[in-house]
Amino acid sequence: MDFALILFVLSVLSGVLWFYDVFKARKRRTKGTPDPWWVEYGASFFPVILPIFMLRSFWIEPFRIPSGSMYPTLQVGDFILVNKYAYGVRLPVLNKKVIEVGQPQRGDVMVFRYPLDPSQDYIKRVIGLPGDRVEYINKRLTINGQVVPVKQEADYLIPNTLDVFQRFEEQIGDKPHSVLNHRDAQAFIPEYQLLRHAYSGNCNYSGSGVSCTVPEGHYFVMGDNRDASADSRVWGFVPDQNIVGRAFFIWCHADSMIPPAGISFSRIGRFN
Repeated sequence: MDFALILFVLSVLSGVLWFYDVFKARKRRTKGTPDPWWVEYGASFFPVILPIFMLRSFWIEPFRIPSGSMYPTLQVGDFILVNKYAYGVRLPVLNKKVIEVGQPQRGDVMVFRYPLDPSQDYIKRVIGLPGDRVEYINKRLTINGQVVPVKQEADYLIPNTLDVFQRFEEQIGDKPHSVLNHRDAQAFIPEYQLLRHAYSGNCNYSGSGVSCTVPEGHYFVMGDNRDASADSRVWGFVPDQNIVGRAFFIWCHADSMIPPAGISFSRIGRFN
């Protein structure tokens, strides 16, 4: 079950018990009439659960990076913070935008609900905005006819795997970031990997890569680890209603899901 939904249900239930306890049960107890233990106990959770629910729903939510698709920017095991306010205020659980605050920009690292299975959260970099023409041909990125400038850097060794990748600094707008390419990987997406989506007709595939026109209300995203990322090249575009927020800060790193194994604070800080 969605954790946001669980928090919402707990907030409502504990809130009902809290109001009952404050406005009725306490008065009865002063007269010597006991109430079930779960009334007072459940009500005590409300002042704790409500701030957590509000914080996660409207401002900041923590996530853990589960895969290597965003190397070298984000590593497997990084715990990050996501600004949910950056792209507008959305109703909890429904994820419906009610107040416009801002829009994703090229180069942002964005968390969103996977379009083909909204129960999963994905994280990628925003490459194309609505109406953009995005081409990734022979491992070179072009946006609206302009080749995105890159500068080769020292090779990158993926931690714990010993895989060596070519590393480049890529400049999208005013946001430079590093991307990886594997020397032996093909430039195009094999047909058996492609997944059908609502706007499949907006993309053309060839032996050298892919070209797509981003539909209105959607975004084209890619992982920084270009040859090890299933992204818009494979499963299509991210609709606005699936957006969760903008990732902006690493607050911890853990090699294991069970703390305190492998906990490290050496990667704390903003990225980009």
